[in-house]
Amino acid sequence: MRRSPKETEDSARQVHRRSLLLGGAMTAMFAVLGARMRYLSVEQGDQFKLLAEENRISIRLLPPTRGLIQDRNGKLLAGNEQNYRVVITREDAGDVNAVLSKLAHVIPLTEDDLERATKEVKRNSPFAPITVADRVTWEDLSKVALNAPSLPGVSPEVGLSRVYPRDVDFAHVLGYVGPVSEKDLAGMETPDPLLTIPKFQIGKIGVERWMEDTLRGRAGTKRIEVNAVGRVMRELEREEGDPGADIRLTINADVQNFVQARLGDEAASAVVMDVQTGDIIAIVSAPSFDPNLFVRGISHTDYNQLTQNDHRPLANKTVQGLYPPGSTFKMITALAGLKDGVIAVDKHESCPGYLEVADRRFHCWKRSGHGKVNLERALSESCDVFFYEIAQKVGIDKIAEMGRRLGLGVRHDIPMSAIAEGIMPNKAWKAEKHKAEWRIGDTINASIGQGYVLTSPLQLAVMTARIATGREIKPRLVHAIDGKVVPIADQESLGIDAIALSKVRAGMYSVMNAERGTAKSSRIVDEALKWAGKTGTSQVRNISAAERARGVIANEQLPWDRRDHALFVGFAPFDNPRYSVSVVVEHGGGGSTAAAPIARDVILSALSEGLPPLTAYPSSQRNRIASMLEKLPLRNADGSAPSPSRS
Repeated sequence: MRRSPKETEDSARQVHRRSLLLGGAMTAMFAVLGARMRYLSVEQGDQFKLLAEENRISIRLLPPTRGLIQDRNGKLLAGNEQNYRVVITREDAGDVNAVLSKLAHVIPLTEDDLERATKEVKRNSPFAPITVADRVTWEDLSKVALNAPSLPGVSPEVGLSRVYPRDVDFAHVLGYVGPVSEKDLAGMETPDPLLTIPKFQIGKIGVERWMEDTLRGRAGTKRIEVNAVGRVMRELEREEGDPGADIRLTINADVQNFVQARLGDEAASAVVMDVQTGDIIAIVSAPSFDPNLFVRGISHTDYNQLTQNDHRPLANKTVQGLYPPGSTFKMITALAGLKDGVIAVDKHESCPGYLEVADRRFHCWKRSGHGKVNLERALSESCDVFFYEIAQKVGIDKIAEMGRRLGLGVRHDIPMSAIAEGIMPNKAWKAEKHKAEWRIGDTINASIGQGYVLTSPLQLAVMTARIATGREIKPRLVHAIDGKVVPIADQESLGIDAIALSKVRAGMYSVMNAERGTAKSSRIVDEALKWAGKTGTSQVRNISAAERARGVIANEQLPWDRRDHALFVGFAPFDNPRYSVSVVVEHGGGGSTAAAPIARDVILSALSEGLPPLTAYPSSQRNRIASMLEKLPLRNADGSAPSPSRS
């Protein structure tokens, strides 16, 4: 049936309308899709690009090179050496235990090594490389590389490790580095991301610890491409970090080595200071230890030997050790008395060998007494009774004030560990510490450096430097950082009368050079190098009245740990002071016999920057001194360990 023209026209109109509607709908749909695509690709493009990159790119930290530590002349004290190690990545390894078992057949690994590696793999990120073996040989590293196809996730690496070429000489000064521990992280508010790297090493004690931020440097980064499961495909970009700053200390490595060798196996310590600048030229605690053992992982056997040694090699006696200063404290009492006007220039005190106070007898070291003595002779012959009398008149508070002015009872700020403040007691201190009243007997004991008074060898060297100069000399251990010299602290006047200081110095000169001076046998005969000093002996046990009546037991007849400590302080040259020195020999007996001879050798070494000149010794002693010096295990000229012929 044929449609009429009108019907045909209506049908065409309907088709056209539908086409328009469909076309419009499709146009609208494409417009919406286009707008969405524009929004995603243009307005949100950067965000989605970043998400895609983060999914494809991994950023890892590159440890920086640790700064070097040198002596004042640029000699290396702490450096970095190439170190081969083997690492494993959990994500790449799959069955970690199986891979480690295979690895143990390729290179030597102990059960402890495997157990430690397994724990660290579980504790850290699956993408973090964990050190399985450190300081492996080139041969073992080659074996790992050859067996790589059967050791998934295992790879050989080359890195840097800390090394101390002068081992025992600087152990207590530099300290050592070790892996970051949970305890280390707990003490930091915002830990450096570097510290999250497994086995990353930081300073544990000494300069390494207290200047950690300076030595560590800034981490670098590398961008690596990883596949869908996180495996490394290639390195895309690397940005090296900044190495740590190099530090130059004030110490002279040659003098430090001489002092270390001279102290030998004694439980002793010595400090040498430049009295003009405060620079520490040598600071030695003996016996010492090899810090390289701790860097490499010290064995239980080696550690037990150190901790069970009664001479305490791990303790830094120079700043941590506290000792009654004995008669080296008498200069403090003398200066307090001179300042207070209770000592006149020509005034004498009588020493019958004891002083009775409050029904108690305080003895002089010389039982028969010294007779009539003035200040110079009292210092020269170390008369105790003279200082007992002065102390009663001046009082403990003024003595303590003078002690602190000269550096005792003060924590000196240098980058070393466990620096002790010591004790410079007064009435308020005892009331607070012991809830007790200060007694006259306490003052008398303190006047000769016994009782509550405790000092460190560093403090005694500072005290002597201040007496030698009359200025507030402050100890300094760091000379320069990355070539920039560290400023010397202000050296204000101590405000002590120059005549009073000259009287005390004269007494110290007589100790070394007067006929009856307690350290005359340790005098220096070279006129340009003559020196002044003071001996000290501090008791570590009480002497009963019964023992004193029948005769005090000699030190050499007592067990080692019950003998007196031997001390000595001094400065040289007398006319133009350059260095101060303090020496403490634990349980050494007398200061004149044990500490003074060491101090003389040490200060002559500092003055000559090498071996002491034999011409500085009395002619009768030169053969003995020459023989002693020849036997010292001194380092070779290049700083290497002593040759067998010298040891």
